[in-house]
Amino acid sequence: MTSITSQTRIEKDSMGEMEVPAGVLYGASTQRAVLNFPVSGRRVPDDVILAYAMLKGSAASVNVGLGKLDQDRGAAIMSACRQILHGLDEHAGLGTHFPIDIFQTGSGTSTNMNVNEVVANLVCLARGAPIGSSKSKDYLEGGGVHPNDHVNMGQSSNDTFPTAMHVGAALAIKNDLLPAIERLRQDLDAKAKAWDSIVKIGRTHIQDATPIRLGQEFSGYAAQMRHAEERLHRALHTLGELALGGTAVGTGINTHPEFGARVAAELTEETGIHFREASNHFEAQHAKDAVVEASGHLKTIAVSISKIAGDIRLMGCGPRCGIGELKLASVQPGSSIMPGKVNPVICESAVMVCCQVIGNDAAVTTGALGGVGSILDLNVAMPMMAANLLDSIHLLAGASRIMSDKLLAGLEADEERCKSLIEGSLAMCTSLVPVLGYDRSAALAYQAFREGKTIREVALAEQVLSPEELDKLLDARSMTEPEG
Repeated sequence: MTSITSQTRIEKDSMGEMEVPAGVLYGASTQRAVLNFPVSGRRVPDDVILAYAMLKGSAASVNVGLGKLDQDRGAAIMSACRQILHGLDEHAGLGTHFPIDIFQTGSGTSTNMNVNEVVANLVCLARGAPIGSSKSKDYLEGGGVHPNDHVNMGQSSNDTFPTAMHVGAALAIKNDLLPAIERLRQDLDAKAKAWDSIVKIGRTHIQDATPIRLGQEFSGYAAQMRHAEERLHRALHTLGELALGGTAVGTGINTHPEFGARVAAELTEETGIHFREASNHFEAQHAKDAVVEASGHLKTIAVSISKIAGDIRLMGCGPRCGIGELKLASVQPGSSIMPGKVNPVICESAVMVCCQVIGNDAAVTTGALGGVGSILDLNVAMPMMAANLLDSIHLLAGASRIMSDKLLAGLEADEERCKSLIEGSLAMCTSLVPVLGYDRSAALAYQAFREGKTIREVALAEQVLSPEELDKLLDARSMTEPEG
């Protein structure tokens, strides 16, 4: 069946013959998709491909256990899937064999068939048969593996792609993003504790407000990341529900009724993530609410990180003509024309990541809208949604790591600058209100502003209170805690 030249070979699918590059492991269906979708040059993410390999291996194992697939074929499929999980090609990676563009058929059928063909051809090689033999009658009668009949047994693109989306994203959250967020939270917690004694001026509306401790501000940032961890665990729970077992439209046609639950159990054992069969296969395949929810959690985390990075950038502005309460580490020259200038580049990088994640979330949301991606009995925007979801996960993980390594590790507080700004703040008059009243305290503030003096200096000159009373009322540290 296979005619191999130095450059191409001929393979067949249900539509006929197709020229396929000689050295690749995919077949005719994949090559049609390569030719049909030269859109972006962006491949379906490796996370999805690796999740597919796990899924196909677990499916073979379950089909053997259910008596649907013989032991030899099942073992061959599982072995091929393990090869994919180990990367296939040490130098070229997965891309040589999984080349299909993100912007393909919206169900991910092209990618599902790509995986089926690669697995089947890996079995051919393992059995000493030429690549492309997987549909040969003699080969199959001798126990060969067919991409549709055996690798795809009990499955449809319509339930495998959403399953691979969920598994790939859940693994990326567990292995990449959660550790990065946890470390960022720990680093922020450490700064909060180390700087708890440093009192600075608070700012509301970007204007001077009552004093606050630098440690208190950083405890707020640490709490944001603690909430981020909780959100990611909620995302893992949501993504843990798998569409597998619904096949084409959710009815489960051509699959065993225990298939979905058994595969979910195997995936749970392999990954340590609690996967389970969807409680309603029609929801799981016709809509993509779980992916939208997970993306929404990522967007919220992006907003949190942008707040932290933005505040640190603002408190570090200067160094002489700005706020200057924080000293940011110098990681690279900041200007090609201004010698000695250092910019908050790590903060800027993190904020740009957050902008991208928010944009990714908009694409994911749009892809799940009724009449756009979710149409009647199938969502047809899944490859794009999967790519954006995974992009957000890895971008946030990368931004979190550089914030820990290159921002927080070298971040210092300028305690003297904090003290000087507090003493000069007109908002210090707030602590006088319980004694002098709002109007008298406000008058002192306006007078201090007009005369270019501190509240303390004007209050002493006006003899509104004794020096001892003023010292007690204008103690900045006491203003950072409730009375009692």
